[in-house]
Amino acid sequence: MLSEKMQKALNGQFNAELYSGYLYLAMAAYYEDSDLPGFANWMRVQAQEELSHGMKIYDYIVQRGGRVLLDTIEKPPLEWDSPLAVSEHVLEHEQKVTGLINELVNLALEEKDHATNNFLQWFVAEQVEEEESAGGVLQKVRMASDSPSGLLMVDSELALRVFNPPTTEK
Repeated sequence: MLSEKMQKALNGQFNAELYSGYLYLAMAAYYEDSDLPGFANWMRVQAQEELSHGMKIYDYIVQRGGRVLLDTIEKPPLEWDSPLAVSEHVLEHEQKVTGLINELVNLALEEKDHATNNFLQWFVAEQVEEEESAGGVLQKVRMASDSPSGLLMVDSELALRVFNPPTTEK
């Protein structure tokens, strides 16, 4: 059974994951409007991942006898100055999410909630991958930012990404 404090924190993270999906869809729409369909694809896959992360938290709350409480999802930005600005925002956002996950782990340890700590370790590892992926794309965009043909090469590469749902471990 989840403590009230842990349930509230997990519901907050559930909302944060949904916001991340919403943010990445806004970025995909920006890229669609900028005629960069590969970048848009990459952001759509990011959005699907974030929504699946949210559902993983949703399922865990239910599994532990808690109550999922839906809250308002903040409106994301709709415009950026450049593909570089979007890529920087993605990395900054993933670093913020890492901080949120770390705070949840700290709370689970404080509450001596070993089951939730164990559950959250998947997210800790996932955030390492998310930051690495976002950082890699940012580095490529930085290298190509002064070259339209370079940007199109990155766009072509990002078009190949497909969504792979996370495996469920119980």
